[in-house]
Amino acid sequence: MLAGGLASPARAIDVPSGQVIDLQEVLVEELGGETWLRFRFIAPQIAKGPEAIAYDLAAPDMEHLCAVVALPYMTEHALEGQVIVVSLADRPVEFGAADPEATQYFEAFRAQDDACIWEGL
Repeated sequence: MLAGGLASPARAIDVPSGQVIDLQEVLVEELGGETWLRFRFIAPQIAKGPEAIAYDLAAPDMEHLCAVVALPYMTEHALEGQVIVVSLADRPVEFGAADPEATQYFEAFRAQDDACIWEGL
């Protein structure tokens, strides 16, 4: 089960790579007996092309977004979850829909002692 509509209006978020990132939405999903919180961001600069921000440069951004957006958001909205998924997409893509033209990156974390621990799923 997914619950949408939790995200605040889009706003630019500073990340280590310097790319422009906006929060698209936050989804809550029960999966395998765990609560997964999906923080979906739009990052146009990861689009294919010579100037694209590659995964190796975007990975620290996802860890940063977990720490500075997801953890405070969870506290503010009294959300608990075992898995935090941070995703970047170069354009809005409906959750679960295939878009072969879109570039998307994903990372999973667990919140532990007010930090994001990489899951490597």
